[in-house]
Amino acid sequence: MPRTPHHRPTDERLRSFAKKMRREPTDAEAKMWRLLRDRRLSHLKFRRQVPFRNYILDFACFEKRLAIEIDGGQHASSPRDASRTDALAAEGFQVLRYWNNDVLRTPGAVLEDIVAKLAEL
Repeated sequence: MPRTPHHRPTDERLRSFAKKMRREPTDAEAKMWRLLRDRRLSHLKFRRQVPFRNYILDFACFEKRLAIEIDGGQHASSPRDASRTDALAAEGFQVLRYWNNDVLRTPGAVLEDIVAKLAEL
């Protein structure tokens, strides 16, 4: 890939890692993607494992500036996640977080919550 002034090696690593994450989703991420893909939710386009700034967003709807993160136990009370949420909010994103278990066990409730939040945007 040709290098441009705004193209840094870290960008390449981030894109490469995002691609790997798309190929190897967690069970909860795969379930959520089946619910969001192909404009299935409110006819909105979601992308998965998308690099944005220094982050990889699990799911993002750029039209509504909405990021959806699917978290496992390692994310409980994570200072990194709080700082990431703050950075995304500064970019105009609302960040919604759901636990893996919620996505796997009660996907309908998760979708209802996302639709309710979308109605507020």
